[in-house]
Amino acid sequence: MKALITTLFLFFSVTLSFAQLSEYQPFIAQFNEYLILRKWKEGSTEKYWAVHPKTLQTMVLENVTVKPMDKNEARSWVGRTPYGRALYTEQTRAGALQDAGLTRTQPNEKGFSLTMDLCPSHKPLTRTVFEDLIAAFEPEEKPVPITITITGLWMQSHADDLQWLKNLEKRGDLRITWVNHSFHHQYDPKLPLTRNFLLSKGTNMASEVLLNEQAMIQNGLLPSIFFRFPGLISDQSIFDDVLNLGLLPLGSDAWLAKGQKVQPGSIVLIHPNGNEPVGIADFIKLIKTNASSIRKKDWLLYDLPASLSQN
Repeated sequence: MKALITTLFLFFSVTLSFAQLSEYQPFIAQFNEYLILRKWKEGSTEKYWAVHPKTLQTMVLENVTVKPMDKNEARSWVGRTPYGRALYTEQTRAGALQDAGLTRTQPNEKGFSLTMDLCPSHKPLTRTVFEDLIAAFEPEEKPVPITITITGLWMQSHADDLQWLKNLEKRGDLRITWVNHSFHHQYDPKLPLTRNFLLSKGTNMASEVLLNEQAMIQNGLLPSIFFRFPGLISDQSIFDDVLNLGLLPLGSDAWLAKGQKVQPGSIVLIHPNGNEPVGIADFIKLIKTNASSIRKKDWLLYDLPASLSQN
């Protein structure tokens, strides 16, 4: 545990700027019950991004007086919280090439957590899957809890689709946990997995993570405490980079397009970015097949931070 918390507080020398955000950087401090992980400036206002170690909920703070923390204080404070335990557990999952992050929540749940990846794509958002999802789970669940992992390049080229999602959230149809999925999401179909995605030569992990956080904030999204590796591909080095930034790598045990089956507590993965119609079709079939169980509240969607905070 000591080694893990030590890596959490390694300060990255990379200081980045994005549009109106300046001096965006890792920063460890405490404000009341929140652990601060980032700071930046917007004009003359200093802002902070923080996580509640017990609930895993994040928030943006401004105009507050914070207490910078050293390693020992932080180790003592977060070590016994769900956040601290999750960081420790994540370290044991770091060795695998594929799907090294969190893959399940609570096995006693009567349902699953749904994650949707918005990788870079020239195709429009598959809006029908969201409409079908809302129709299937309302009024039993309103807003419907989902997790969306998002890339900077997708946000740049899909402003209308992003606004449509934000409108669904604003009117109370969806409760979205927004997850960092890297800014560029590099991929070359000609390269082996060991040299692909974020393992591509020349990748700067700090830049990929921090630039995308800034893009999310600029677009009015609140980053969660999670990070999903593109392609679910990582190695020990970049996995540790993510942990060093205080984030929890997020995997999946039910990538529907690969034929993986949904179990109680599964973290399900689909791609509504237009590039994976098979997974979308399988998901629509899945919710229609379980319509009766949804009505009886025997098969529901779960909020990812809330589920993991129970561990």
